[in-house]
Amino acid sequence: MGCGRVGATLAQTIESHGHSVAVIDQNPDSFRRLPAEFSGQKVTGVGFDRDTLAQAGIEDTYAFAAVSDGDNSNVLAARVARETYGVEKVVARIYDPQRAEIYQRLGIPTVATVRWTADQVLRRMLPLGATDEYRDPSGQVRLAQVDYHPGWTGLSVRRIESATGARVAFLSRYSEGILVTPETVLQENDVLHVLMHADDAAAVERTLTHAPRDAEED
Repeated sequence: MGCGRVGATLAQTIESHGHSVAVIDQNPDSFRRLPAEFSGQKVTGVGFDRDTLAQAGIEDTYAFAAVSDGDNSNVLAARVARETYGVEKVVARIYDPQRAEIYQRLGIPTVATVRWTADQVLRRMLPLGATDEYRDPSGQVRLAQVDYHPGWTGLSVRRIESATGARVAFLSRYSEGILVTPETVLQENDVLHVLMHADDAAAVERTLTHAPRDAEED
């Protein structure tokens, strides 16, 4: 639902992966954002209207994304898709980060556009901290990109986990993801992605953004 820049990009990408796609938008002119070779269905209507959803094939849908420019419309459409039609894979784009947290706890996966953008800008302005990449629906488990003091370079994942009590999920090295083992060594310019309990986040950040107490491996 929503054929803005995000919706059009999603539709094109999903179709390029071999899936069939239906795009819903109230404004038929929005479909001009789709490439000429797009072969999916274009449905003019309101994304939470049952007749519109039925026309788009909601009863046979595997996944539903509500990415219009209205928070209320996106959440309502996502709830109808999940609760009325039983679509399990549902996500809603939300601009208000406070609303996003509420909807996440209600079991509606959301992408909080404003918070994500602000976090990415802050990361480039104010290094040494953590930026959320994922939170579970309860809000208690965080996957975050965490900055670290240069003193951690050369130390193992085992050492990092022992010092922080958190779990190193993976590393990004030269833009490629690396699954780690306890013996994996943090190299210069690696990006560290950490799983942690939300209540422990401040302590984890504090530990990693300061030099390790003992630079030698145990």
